[in-house]
Amino acid sequence: MQQQAATGAEALEVWIDQDLCTGDGICAQYAPEVFELDIDGLAYVKNAQDELLQDKGAATPVPLPLLADVVDSAKECPGECIHVRRVSDSVEVYGPEAG
Repeated sequence: MQQQAATGAEALEVWIDQDLCTGDGICAQYAPEVFELDIDGLAYVKNAQDELLQDKGAATPVPLPLLADVVDSAKECPGECIHVRRVSDSVEVYGPEAG
């Protein structure tokens, strides 16, 4: 499945704070194209090539067709560690720091 980032002024990206991750896996259940649990039991985001991005604070574009699933992941995450922000100004729009 090819992933396309949201287009226009609302292009979004998502990242996970592994320091807060509980390893619950809800995110990978909602959006397995974007999130995956690694061997360390923590969740990470994946790029369009399905590669885990393990650098601290690594972000990946949110594919528009998966936006609702990514937002649900952020809302349901027990660790409150999923952050969705606008690419244009880095303002968090979903997640624990969203205004």
